[in-house]
Amino acid sequence: MNVHRRTFIRATGVSLAVPWLNAFADDSTGVPNGNQPPRRMICICAPLGLHPDNFFPTETGKDYALSPYLDVLKDYRDEFTVISGLAHAGMGSSFAHQASASFLTGAPGAGRPGFRNTISLDQFAADFIGTQTRFPSLALSGEGSGGLSWTRSGALIAADNSPSRVFARLFLEGNSSDVQEQIRRLEDGRSILDDVRDQAKSLRSDLGSEDRDKLDEYLSSVRALEQRMVIDESWAKKPKPKVDVEPPKDIPNAADLIGRTRLLFDLSHLAIQTDSTRLITIMLAGSSFAPPIEGVSLGHHDLSHHGKDPSKLEQLKIVEMETMKTVRDLLTKLKQSREDGNSLLDRTTVFLGSNLGDGSSHSTKNLPVLVAGGGFRHGQHLAFDADNPPPLCNLYVSMLQRLGIEADRFGLSTGTLTGLEWS
Repeated sequence: MNVHRRTFIRATGVSLAVPWLNAFADDSTGVPNGNQPPRRMICICAPLGLHPDNFFPTETGKDYALSPYLDVLKDYRDEFTVISGLAHAGMGSSFAHQASASFLTGAPGAGRPGFRNTISLDQFAADFIGTQTRFPSLALSGEGSGGLSWTRSGALIAADNSPSRVFARLFLEGNSSDVQEQIRRLEDGRSILDDVRDQAKSLRSDLGSEDRDKLDEYLSSVRALEQRMVIDESWAKKPKPKVDVEPPKDIPNAADLIGRTRLLFDLSHLAIQTDSTRLITIMLAGSSFAPPIEGVSLGHHDLSHHGKDPSKLEQLKIVEMETMKTVRDLLTKLKQSREDGNSLLDRTTVFLGSNLGDGSSHSTKNLPVLVAGGGFRHGQHLAFDADNPPPLCNLYVSMLQRLGIEADRFGLSTGTLTGLEWS
């Protein structure tokens, strides 16, 4: 069979492009037990790193002395674990900033020609628990639309950098006509997908085995979209949760890293508290302009590439200490929020890290990693050999299992992370 490379599957005036097939060349369920309490995950990336001398403790185990950055979190010492030595395989300093694309996927080769990403941790989890909430996941960013979330096919999910817009989606009701229009769009879309699926099946009989596998994967994606549309329709008929807070106002000043971060963290707490979603990713900002922080006169990006200049290191410490204070305040809000006799912090894994181990040298070794809450046994510094570390993806497997997902592999993992356990 000779299939044109521009083949589309068409229905009622709408068309879906068929994925690339060789025929174009000629032209365990893993689902968590529903009786278990809801568990959640917030993944945060500081794309310019966290200065290792101020982040990592010098001692290991449970009796370590708090580093300057961790001292900000001293009230939660027994509710977080700091981890040193971890890295993703296949990351190099030449493409250190681009490695943020692989922060939650572990896919090697980010930034290199021909790189294709894989599914991110949050989206992998969303395949199992995303249907339990109005929003399967939230992708947020302190600046721009670049985020941490990637689909199974390796496509970037645009992150939202407008807290006011996200707040409206989460909590503000449209009028009745808006709701009915949304339901009509969902019904029309589902009808279109029914027709597309039938036409795709007729195409399948004329394809080779490899192309059939690709098309089957594509049809699985269509089926998943159909299922999500049915769920969205049911949510559209339910009122959104009410929150007794003023809607946030977006901060237009891109240099205000701390103000923007605080808005995203407050919004994340509300989303978790109302069970609007259980999976959130946040890419923090890294502006080239001087932030409005006393004692800081240079941009965050410039400070992170300090070249060991003492004056830059002093200012960098001020900026990153303020960032750690926003993390502390997020933990406080989660700790103070109760659900069935437990704190939300007990049920929410908060993961803070970076694609850079050292922003100045562009090292992708010894990434700063902190895991708080989630019911893990905390209060320790887990240290691994930075020259021969286990994959960071091992931590991701542990996090998935803590969500109740029966996963034994993710990305480049070799198992769970040794030393990180839960009751």
